[in-house]
Amino acid sequence: MNLLKRGPSTRLVNLRNFPFFSAISYFVLFVLYAPLALVVFYSFNENRTAQIWTHFSTRWYTDVFTNTNVVRALKNSLIVASAATVLSTALAIAAALGLLRMGRRGSTFAMGLLGAPLIIPEIVSAVGTLGFFLFVGIPLGHVGLIVAHTAFCVPFAMLPIRARLVSLDRSSFEAAADLGANEWKIFTWVTLPLLAPGIMAGALLAFAISLDDFITSFFIAGPGSTTLPVYIFGMIRSNVTPAINALSTLLLLVSGLTLILSYTLSREKNQR
Repeated sequence: MNLLKRGPSTRLVNLRNFPFFSAISYFVLFVLYAPLALVVFYSFNENRTAQIWTHFSTRWYTDVFTNTNVVRALKNSLIVASAATVLSTALAIAAALGLLRMGRRGSTFAMGLLGAPLIIPEIVSAVGTLGFFLFVGIPLGHVGLIVAHTAFCVPFAMLPIRARLVSLDRSSFEAAADLGANEWKIFTWVTLPLLAPGIMAGALLAFAISLDDFITSFFIAGPGSTTLPVYIFGMIRSNVTPAINALSTLLLLVSGLTLILSYTLSREKNQR
């Protein structure tokens, strides 16, 4: 990482030359990823006690896939995440197009409102969402989860879509208009194909965020709509076994692959 140093002769300052920079960097990386490595490691522990290693075994992964409660929670997570992804991506496309036509002040204010879920503490948002649903009569469970997840996934989906939209060459739209295409045809035949990489990246990011969400799901989930993160939390409260590590490893794998794919699509669209 380089920073510009202001002075009579501006030059690049290499932070790697600062004392203990490498040691601090490695320590931060260790604190971030060592717990994840332990989760994966102990998921292959044969012992029923999660933190006491005995022998290598994959029995807990078998137990996970044959556990009806886990399968039910996984289905609930996939249903909610899929529905929230579709809805939030559609709203993100509309928001990105709307922001493009707004004035500078209006777009800045609207962007602040749309991006609020990124900075508001999720526990505050979850409590407020629960109170709002009870006030207006939105049923808890799958419907409430889909609505709540859609709301906080919109800014995540909009970020890559807006970045792609801003980078597009306006000449393509002008050429389509000159050839007699109306706004709907320009949107379906020009805008959407050009936005496709950003839309896919935003949809994958929204899916990963929704699939991993715990706090909002914990407050909004009703009977029969427990999601996988909420179910894992319930398992931890009752008894910590390597099955929890196996479940967490699978969830980590799916989320990681989804985010890598989203990053790859975002990188490809920026290189075009």
